[in-house]
Amino acid sequence: MSHTDHRPADVMKKLVALCKRRGFVFQSSEIYGGLKSAYDYGPLGAELKRNVMNEWWKDMVHVRENVVGIDASIIMKPDVWRASGHAAGFADPLVDCHVSKERFRADKAPRPAVGDALPISCADKGQAKTYQEIIAKRFGVELERDGKVLTGLSVIADKQIGFTPKGADAPAQTFDFPGYVSPLIGCPFLSEERQFNLMFRTALGAVDPMQDVSEALADLTAADDLASAIRERFGKDAKAEGSVLAKALADGDRKKLLRAVIEHISGPAQVYLRPETAQAMFVQFKNVMDTSGLKPPFGIAQMGKSFRNEVTVEHFIFRSCEFEQMEMEFFCEPGTQAEWMAFWKKARMDWWQRYANYPEHFIFRKHEKDELAHYADDCYDVEYLYPWGFDELEGIASRTDHDLHEHETHSGQKLRYVDTEKEDPTSGKKPWSYRPFVIEPAAGATRAVLAYLLDAYHEEERTDAKGKPVTRTVLKLHPKLAPIKCAVLPLISNKEEFPAKAREVIEQLLAAGIPAKYDAKGAIGKRYAKHDEVGTPFCITIDGQTLEDGTVTLRDRDTTDQVRIEVAEAAAQLRERLGA
Repeated sequence: MSHTDHRPADVMKKLVALCKRRGFVFQSSEIYGGLKSAYDYGPLGAELKRNVMNEWWKDMVHVRENVVGIDASIIMKPDVWRASGHAAGFADPLVDCHVSKERFRADKAPRPAVGDALPISCADKGQAKTYQEIIAKRFGVELERDGKVLTGLSVIADKQIGFTPKGADAPAQTFDFPGYVSPLIGCPFLSEERQFNLMFRTALGAVDPMQDVSEALADLTAADDLASAIRERFGKDAKAEGSVLAKALADGDRKKLLRAVIEHISGPAQVYLRPETAQAMFVQFKNVMDTSGLKPPFGIAQMGKSFRNEVTVEHFIFRSCEFEQMEMEFFCEPGTQAEWMAFWKKARMDWWQRYANYPEHFIFRKHEKDELAHYADDCYDVEYLYPWGFDELEGIASRTDHDLHEHETHSGQKLRYVDTEKEDPTSGKKPWSYRPFVIEPAAGATRAVLAYLLDAYHEEERTDAKGKPVTRTVLKLHPKLAPIKCAVLPLISNKEEFPAKAREVIEQLLAAGIPAKYDAKGAIGKRYAKHDEVGTPFCITIDGQTLEDGTVTLRDRDTTDQVRIEVAEAAAQLRERLGA
């Protein structure tokens, strides 16, 4: 399938500027210099995100009898994250590039083969010159500069690179490297791997545990023998098998001992901000099933904020530390998961394409066997054609009964459904008590906002009233997603009868539940252009004829065609065109 891209090459730059200029997205804490990876949604952005999430909720919950929703706490008992594996599994190896200062996950880095050249690709010639000087000064290597690319390095062994000067037949210098390069510029000059916790930690309770920590460290570091002081101070806790203190004492490293003391004292008050919305739906599985009267197959849906201390924050709101998710856990009978996977794959792709101008820009990517989590038996990503290529928008995973099994094991509570009408496949007798298998469609709400903004962004070459060529920027957002459904514009704002009539129309639309905006500022052409740029599907203009015969001009955003309609029919006409 061809994936023709309608967008200009610098669409991200233009879209970010539009979002700031028109009130979709602002940098968080901007007046204080901003906070990296954190964004605030302005008046239009908040409406757009809310519309996307409302459409998801309608499709996943309101039109289905076998799916219900919950709204769970962001802070959960840490035992939940230990059972799910997040408390341990969210620590990933982290590496810094000595040249660009990029920080990235080692397990996601490109791994060149022996014999490959290692060009360092910079953003521009100026950056290439700077990086060339850094490498020469720190590593004693004079790389060749070809425009914005630095050359001369190659992989000569699994863990070794060589520098071959121009015209030479063999490397003049060699360096050890970890077997991978930085994703941003392809640089092999990297720091050692370090562990990085991707979950945000905080303390629950009014008393700050750091006071106890500081007092303990002051006493312990004054002792001649740190290990003995720890054993004396913490007694049985220091001897408990598997405890953080016992592990550190067995190792003997001073830094690890001090960290273990901090973890031991602060641990009882420590909680995490949830890194995903999914786990609450597993934890509340039995409560929801018992109180709602549902039985498999059924689903539990949830929307809300999640938090991950992302190693790399990139592409505007695509990846940030605070984001919103739209997830559903669908519990089904073991053995039927393939059937339900096919069902939810189709349902989810239909939903994404329903609101798109270019549905072919949404595709499936099946996970290879080496990508699958050890417990999953199938997984697909819904990917969207972002400016940097196809990237994940939603994951649809067949998770077997892994999550319920882990929570059942760690909590000691039965998380099963008892089917009195069916025989147990193992015993051949009724009833059949089983842990349901799970299909999980998990979508990113903030990524959806970005995808639909990119899908909607168009630049059209037109001719103005004076015959001069102009570029028209328009967001062709689906009417159900558009923040403002209709703008009401008095042609002349300084004559009382025009604004008064416009106010009548606005009141009619708002009373009918149509989000509309009164706009009297600037020439009518500039007002049309402004509402094209923010994605308003329709504009109603109050002109001289309105005062004569009670009709108004209704303008379509995408075609710019105009028709006259009766003022009394404005709300009904708009509701029909909006599909309300």
